[in-house]
Amino acid sequence: MPQIFERNSNALARMSLVLTGLIVIALGVMLDQLQRSPWVTRQGQRADQPVPFSHKHHVQGLGLQCQYCHTTVEKSSYAGIPPTRTCMNCHAQIWTNAALLEPVRNSWYTGESIPWIRVHDLPDFVYFNHEIHVNKGIGCETCHGRVDEMPLMYKQNTLQMEWCLDCHRNPAKNLRPTSRIYDMAWRSPAPDHPVWCAATAAPSGTPTAQTVDCTTKNPSGSAGSGEMALLQSPPGAANAPAGDVVPAAVPVALNYQKFTSQMDLGHFLLDHYKIRNSRDLMSCEVCHR
Repeated sequence: MPQIFERNSNALARMSLVLTGLIVIALGVMLDQLQRSPWVTRQGQRADQPVPFSHKHHVQGLGLQCQYCHTTVEKSSYAGIPPTRTCMNCHAQIWTNAALLEPVRNSWYTGESIPWIRVHDLPDFVYFNHEIHVNKGIGCETCHGRVDEMPLMYKQNTLQMEWCLDCHRNPAKNLRPTSRIYDMAWRSPAPDHPVWCAATAAPSGTPTAQTVDCTTKNPSGSAGSGEMALLQSPPGAANAPAGDVVPAAVPVALNYQKFTSQMDLGHFLLDHYKIRNSRDLMSCEVCHR
C-alpha cells in the first residue's frame, strides 16, 4: 500500500505549529502595544476646541490660578469646566471684538454652553475623585503635566488603569506638600535642593494634610535649631461670649526634618497624611461601610 503522506510531512506539521505559535505571540504583542499607543490613549493629541484656549497665556503669562476656572477641584469629584461667565469676567472688557472669541460671546448672549471637548475623559465605569487626590498631596502637574507650558491643552499621561495602579502601589514617589499642589514648577527634594518639613498639632477634625508644614528654606537660618511659629487662637475663640477668658497664643517650636530625596519626603507625608497603602485598600470596608 503506497504512503499517503510524504516523508517530510512531520517536519512540515511541526513547522506549521511553531509558525502558528509565533503568529499568535506576535499578534498578542501587537495588540498590547496598540492599546498603549497614542492612537488609543490620545496622548499628545490636541483636541479641536471651539475656542483655542491657551493655558500657557492665561497661567504663565497672566498668572491666573487653577482654582479661578476650576472652582470645584478641592471640594468635588469633578474639577469643573468654567462657565461662560468666568470668561466674560475679563473678556467683557478686553478683546471684546476678537473674532477668536466669537463663540464665547455667542454663548453669553444665547445662554448655550460652549461645547468644550474633554481632554482628560475617563471611561464611564471609572470613578475618579479630584478632591481626595488634591487634598492628599497629589499636584496638578503629576497627572496633567506642565499645563502652564501648553499653548493648547493635551493629555500628558495615558490615564489607563495600569498608570493609576503604578501610583497607588507606591504613592510616596508623587506626594508633595499641599501648599505646593498648584506649583507647576515644583522640584522634588535633592541633595542640592532639600526640603524641610515638620508635623504640627491640629485640633480634632482638621484635615490631616494641613498638619504638615514644609519649606524650601532652612528654618535654622533664622531661628536656631527650630523655627518658631505662633499658634492661632483656639477654635471658637472668635465666637466666645464677652467676658470669657481666651487663652493667649503661645510660641511653639517646630522640629523640622530635612529631606534630600523624594522617597524620604513621600514616606513622611504618607504617614502624616494618613494615606492607606495597597494592603489596606484591599479590605472589605473600603467599599462596604
